[in-house]
Amino acid sequence: MPRVLDPLVLSSEQRSELQRWVVARGTPQQIALRCRIVLAVAAGKTELAIAGENGVNRKTVRLWRERFRGGGPQALWEIASGRGRKPSYDAARIKAVIDATLQTKPKGSTHWSCRTMAAAQGIGKSSVSRIWRSHNIKPHRTETFKLSRDPKFLEKLTDVVGLYLNPPDQAIVLCVDEKSQIQALQRTQPGLPLKKGRCGTMTHDYKRHGTTTLFAALDVLAGKVVGDCYKRHRHQEFLKFLRRLNREFPGTTPLHLVMDNYGTHGTPEVKDWLNRHPRFHVHYVPTSSSWLNLIERWFGELTSKRIRRDSFLSVDDLIAAINEFLAAWNENPRPFVWTATVESIVAKLAHCRQTLEQIQPGCTATKSLKRKSS
Repeated sequence: MPRVLDPLVLSSEQRSELQRWVVARGTPQQIALRCRIVLAVAAGKTELAIAGENGVNRKTVRLWRERFRGGGPQALWEIASGRGRKPSYDAARIKAVIDATLQTKPKGSTHWSCRTMAAAQGIGKSSVSRIWRSHNIKPHRTETFKLSRDPKFLEKLTDVVGLYLNPPDQAIVLCVDEKSQIQALQRTQPGLPLKKGRCGTMTHDYKRHGTTTLFAALDVLAGKVVGDCYKRHRHQEFLKFLRRLNREFPGTTPLHLVMDNYGTHGTPEVKDWLNRHPRFHVHYVPTSSSWLNLIERWFGELTSKRIRRDSFLSVDDLIAAINEFLAAWNENPRPFVWTATVESIVAKLAHCRQTLEQIQPGCTATKSLKRKSS
């Protein structure tokens, strides 16, 4: 006679929890197996039938029945001491790999690779890779940064962020800048189109057919972009673009311009024109802080979605493509929503300053930032 196990009574909460673990994608297979065994025992099945259905030994069925009886559902997740795969390397060996990665460099190189670190530590490259992944270390990657040295950094930051988060009533906020030296690059051979199992291709080499400069202004609230292309980017072209903005937004509505400290933006001719048009109010972002100007975000859209992957036979062809992208964008403009506060930005920069001070105690940028944040 098949042995019938002693009845195991589950509460409705326990049954629901076990059933949820069985079907959840994130549940390890061994845990799902234990849940199925316990549910089968609670259903009154025999020990032999449960073992056959799940492909295990009858002793395994008894083991997890008793574990559940003693510890409840959480007992199914516990691993008994001495069980499981033993680690290949102890904590001291792992610490040595991490310290070497973070504090040293290989001879003649700027950073470690899995193979060079494996050779230096006398372990396998796969082990080095696992150690790096488990500690979120990525020696092959870098990120760029630049701390502003503007003596009025905090004042300008507060001014610009205030425009984004709390724009003035009955006024228009425009982010203005120029994207200079946009190259008309013609690929030397036609690329292959996108298809299943293969991305689109283009040649790595190209012919240069000249450049153009795009002056653009982003309406922060509406998302609309006004843009013009010019051969050069002097103050004469910038004045032409300011006149275009004056025509594009007629009337007496105040226009608040967010722009950087580029030389053409502050020439005597430009200042004189702005004085004669008091509806224009200029707000300068701090030096080395182009990320504060939202038009740069739109320039990224233009580059990635229209320019970088195309081929242009001439500058006129490039300008036509830019104007086409502008028209398509303005048919359904999508504003970029600014969410960062002054406090969060200052806190992040303070963290950067603290990190730099630990590496370079005498760094001029950290001293400058300390004065601004204080």
